[in-house]
Amino acid sequence: MAIRFSSQNGNFELDLCQRFSAWIEEVVEMRGKRVGNINYLFCTDDYLIEINRKFLNHDTYTDIITFDSVVGNLVSGDIMISTDRVGENAEHLGVTFEQELSRVVIHGVLHLLGQGDKSDDEALQMRKLEDEALAVLDATSK
Repeated sequence: MAIRFSSQNGNFELDLCQRFSAWIEEVVEMRGKRVGNINYLFCTDDYLIEINRKFLNHDTYTDIITFDSVVGNLVSGDIMISTDRVGENAEHLGVTFEQELSRVVIHGVLHLLGQGDKSDDEALQMRKLEDEALAVLDATSK
């Protein structure tokens, strides 16, 4: 069982692999689950929109797509993140790239843990859970 990070985007390399892996494991365990195989792929907008069109029939840019392969309490899946979108969103929100990337990384895990974000209520709950998980990350980095 492992958390893996790879990049389709030649301009991007994640320097936080160990820190993020430990954090993700802690968040998953806090929810009473175990980490299976979670694969992150950091990519460009162009790459992710093609995945969005091909697999989800959506013709829109997005920052993240999560493919769930959870079995019971074993949390597994593939998470694709557009670093282009993360950068643009960070600028728009007035946060650093790392802060926005952290939020999106855990957003995918929360989807694997069963949290939706389609309705207003689900989106509010997702934001609350993201904030709680980010507080865990902040506490471990001090």
